[in-house]
Amino acid sequence: MPFLEFVAGSISGAVGIAVGHPLDTVKVRLQAKSVYKGIFDCVTKTYLNEGFHGFFKGMSFPVLTTGLVNSIVFGSYSNALDYLSQSDRRLTSHRNQVSSLQVFTAGCFSGMVQVLVCAPIDLVKVRLQGQTTAERYRGPIHCVAVILQQEGVRGLYRGGAALALRDVPCYGLYFLPYELIRKALTETGEEPGTFAILMAGGVAGVVTWACATPMDVVKARLQMSGAGGQQYSGVLHCMRVSLKEEGVRVFFKGLLLNSVRAFPVNAVTFLTYESLLKSFCPSGK
Repeated sequence: MPFLEFVAGSISGAVGIAVGHPLDTVKVRLQAKSVYKGIFDCVTKTYLNEGFHGFFKGMSFPVLTTGLVNSIVFGSYSNALDYLSQSDRRLTSHRNQVSSLQVFTAGCFSGMVQVLVCAPIDLVKVRLQGQTTAERYRGPIHCVAVILQQEGVRGLYRGGAALALRDVPCYGLYFLPYELIRKALTETGEEPGTFAILMAGGVAGVVTWACATPMDVVKARLQMSGAGGQQYSGVLHCMRVSLKEEGVRVFFKGLLLNSVRAFPVNAVTFLTYESLLKSFCPSGK
């Protein structure tokens, strides 16, 4: 049932957030600011200045909202793939019928829908993670109120273009290696096992973030520009200024962290998602 795809995506997303949020906070700070020399410097300064709690800044908001984000991503993907292939992908007999183009197209569609709905959620998450004190935002609701007061409704979509350039193609890449690796690690006619799902999900996450990191840097900087950060007029201006001031390496800030975080987070997310679907909708071969 289409609705259950969204429910499974919602729960699996919350589980993934709980696993990866501390590293995501370090990643956001490395990308949005130039005050850190590297990963360990950022971790050390965050811990010394803010304590262990500093790594979980902004977590309550994504935990409460990531269910919506992931339900949209996984639900849109699964239903788009069913539509494109005219089959039920939960059935083992139909799973191998989908083509790589159909998987990539369905993934891109899910990324587009996610951007339209969730850009404000991502903005608030980045703003809360990026602040090192509570002087500007006291929490997610206060953050939204300040953005609306200072920047209007358009302010909630700051960095939206960069988010779209990151997510639309990268969600196509996200699901493609997952489907291919899961299929390769599964015997013909059999249901994919835990190892196959974990490996496929983990590798899919690493591949996706390797491609997404440059635009992720631009997105984070644009989103923080309205919160005391350097001002940029748009995606291209941000890229030109960042390249001029910090060199090409700036676009790969957080790549190592993204990769390290991506494997366990996405492995757990996909395993939870597939397990929930199997529980909700037991299917024959």
